[in-house]
Amino acid sequence: MRLIILGPPGAGKGTQAETIAREWQIPHVSTGDIFRDNIKRETDLGRQVKSILDSGGYVTDEITNEIVADRLHQDDARRGFLLDGYPRTIAQVSALDEMLAADDLAIDAVLELKVDDHEIVARLLKRAETSGRADDTEDVIRDRQEIYRRETAPLSATYGERGLLIEIDGVGSLDDVAARIRTELEKIAAGS
Repeated sequence: MRLIILGPPGAGKGTQAETIAREWQIPHVSTGDIFRDNIKRETDLGRQVKSILDSGGYVTDEITNEIVADRLHQDDARRGFLLDGYPRTIAQVSALDEMLAADDLAIDAVLELKVDDHEIVARLLKRAETSGRADDTEDVIRDRQEIYRRETAPLSATYGERGLLIEIDGVGSLDDVAARIRTELEKIAAGS
């Protein structure tokens, strides 16, 4: 199963991605995790990404596409994968399409966790209290939500037009949301 998971910060993507990866025995490929790991290990890529982020910039599509292509060609991703944090732009959607087409593969589904803005703000403010993240103020959280909506809307539309987008109600217990996702993925698996 080759999947993408979308959702704003605080929607529960990371938590649900871990469950999906475990249940379907596919790697959870998070570009953020890859970047952080390379920064921590002080690799050439890590130093390059750290420099970009420290200056307030975004990691270019070229670098991100290269990292994802490398990761998807590793042995554990041959049976499938779950992409989290990629693609973020229409250009990255095109790059992913080309990567997969080169191996005669395609995305099976795009899961989008839908969570009300007020619920997300409450979740992230609670997380800020427990994790001590001073940057998670309500204004910052709402700004991130707006950026996410602006950047992700074209992705949702593109995958929706392809018939790949599955909207998942992301409100409820972790188990309830996981069960909704599982039901949708089982339908896809049964159809293939």
